[in-house]
Amino acid sequence: MDELWARVSESFDRQPLMRTLQAYLHKVEHGEVQIELAYSEDIVQHNGFVHAGAVASVLDSACGYAALTALPDGYDVVTAEYKINLLRPALGQRFVAIGKVQNSGKSLTVCTGEILAFKEDGSSKVVALMQSTIANIPPSADASASLPASTSRAAVRQPAVVADAVHVNPSNRKTDAI
Repeated sequence: MDELWARVSESFDRQPLMRTLQAYLHKVEHGEVQIELAYSEDIVQHNGFVHAGAVASVLDSACGYAALTALPDGYDVVTAEYKINLLRPALGQRFVAIGKVQNSGKSLTVCTGEILAFKEDGSSKVVALMQSTIANIPPSADASASLPASTSRAAVRQPAVVADAVHVNPSNRKTDAI
């Protein structure tokens, strides 16, 4: 297995959202990553199109991992910002998100991405475009260092529990403690 593929795959496999969406790595090379997503009724919105949140998530990951391929071993990445243009409804049998590095600097990497929707006959159309800014995290900057000492990385991945939920009464917009 290629070292670059292994590096990206190890990180990708730690993303529960990608498993939930049933997305998988399609291609990994220096400066470009492709992630494939199959159509599923579990990820559509009310009109039957693949939800924009699923499209954005897969495209964000493709851009982030493309940025990772341009960095030395030991670096990590996080998205600092992205802009997405949804060009048309995401209709198709399968989708391929393509992230490409446009410029990789010391602290930031700028990527562009597109997601293609493929029909049964193999034809495709671009359904969304993205521009993203990715923060390059050097090996000495452990992201978990900012967490309280009693918090482990595993604990961060657990769903948050809402201790003091508030209920909003729509009739008079008053809040009542649950």
